[in-house]
Amino acid sequence: MNHKPVIGLALGSGSARGWAHIGVIRTLQELGIQPQVVCGTSIGALVGAAYASDNLARLETWVSGLKIKDVVSYFDLTLNGGMIKGERLMDFFRRHFEDRTIDSLKQTYAAVATDLATGREVWLREGGLFEAVRASIALPGLFTPALHHGRWLVDGGLVNPVPVSLARALGAEVVIAVDLNTNLVGRHLRPRTPPPRNRPTEDSLAAALMQRLQAGLEGLPLPWRETQEEPPSLFVTLASSINIMQVQISRSRLAGEPPDVLITPRLAHLGLLEFHRAREAIAEGRRSVQAVQPLLRELDLIA
Repeated sequence: MNHKPVIGLALGSGSARGWAHIGVIRTLQELGIQPQVVCGTSIGALVGAAYASDNLARLETWVSGLKIKDVVSYFDLTLNGGMIKGERLMDFFRRHFEDRTIDSLKQTYAAVATDLATGREVWLREGGLFEAVRASIALPGLFTPALHHGRWLVDGGLVNPVPVSLARALGAEVVIAVDLNTNLVGRHLRPRTPPPRNRPTEDSLAAALMQRLQAGLEGLPLPWRETQEEPPSLFVTLASSINIMQVQISRSRLAGEPPDVLITPRLAHLGLLEFHRAREAIAEGRRSVQAVQPLLRELDLIA
């Protein structure tokens, strides 16, 4: 009798690019691959939680319908510990998705966060699912830190952007990892084409607020207006710094802890907060799985 290996899925961080995880999971399912271990960092923890709790279809329906004004409506702005409290977003999930304990899930699940006081990697493997996700997505400078058992936790991407090590620690014998940080360095500083003045929007006020948020603060130059003489805006500096950090840490961790299959959606053109472009990200997630099908066959994961 042939031994079927325990398959682990390690979903990486990447903010709005993370909707690509939905396309990845959907395509793996269609190929007959059902991971028994699911772990994630940041947006990967969120999508992984939806998958492990049988809510992926509901999440896909919701994100596929997001408009700019919807995204802006979840931003409860603050300057206390971050730009976004995250309470509106989590309240939405509590109203529309059932919160479950991690140990009640059919699949083995865990999320990665970072202890703000010590810098240590924290593996969230028990307790409430929403609480784990909230801690893992707390991107410094954007989301406020999450208090968890007396510790302030922030985004796990600071220490482990693609949690291959966690998947193996949870018993995975074959790890399929998704790295969303390919080709990111300098993305926000590349020349951009100004959007058409008459570009249709669902809500012009919401669109303006999104632009203002992406620029950093009201009055600072938008990315497409920057010149060599003008310093990058607050948001561009923050986003570019986050990209550099994620890329460098991902490369280092993946070199020391390589997965058996590495899936790399190419979504560097998506902005950090462009969550309304889910359809585009999901489609690229599907394409990226198709690109590694020969390797999946070589490992006898698919026929």
